Amino acid sequence: MNFIQLCNQIFNESVTDYHKTDNVDAPINNPYPIKSIEYYLYLKNWIDTVQWHLEDIIRNPEINPVEALALKRRIDASNQDRTDLVELIDSYFHDQNKNVEVKTNATLNTESPSWALDRLSILHLKIYHMQQEVDRKESSPEHKIQCSTKLNILLDQKVDLSEAINQLIDDISSGKKKMKVYKQMKMYNDPALNPVLYGSKK
Repeated sequence: MNFIQLCNQIFNESVTDYHKTDNVDAPINNPYPIKSIEYYLYLKNWIDTVQWHLEDIIRNPEINPVEALALKRRIDASNQDRTDLVELIDSYFHDQNKNVEVKTNATLNTESPSWALDRLSILHLKIYHMQQEVDRKESSPEHKIQCSTKLNILLDQKVDLSEAINQLIDDISSGKKKMKVYKQMKMYNDPALNPVLYGSKK
């Protein structure tokens, strides 16, 4: 099993585990050894899965405004956790390849391996929920056909994205691609950088 096969297995496992309760407040029961790459991959997808459902909940037109604000703050915190975890996983890749001799003609990729894995994690959620729409008994035949078409596209995208990430990882390990870790430097959560937050202290 290569690394991307492992990622797909763990992302699928996390999505399946979450939907056993389908509850955004359900405690995570990460089955992997703490601080292992498997542990972080499972945690990454769990965060994405919970946030997916928080985004569904906050779009309820009947939601209480106070509850909506609390959910928005929770989504913001989740986004920060997600970003921090992506950067941590990128540090894993950087560590794995720190002794690789980078070729003189090596190029940079538009995104790091972990940000590509972030897209793969979300893709697992799209596939799961599109399959739910295909299987929904009360749906019209037209809806099922439309969703089946979309599902097939998503499944193709998963194959293509998995292959592309695998190639990127191989290129980094062989020195064909440079590996750099960038911090996202999100500003909206930082009281020193968000003018609304630091302005409130005046």
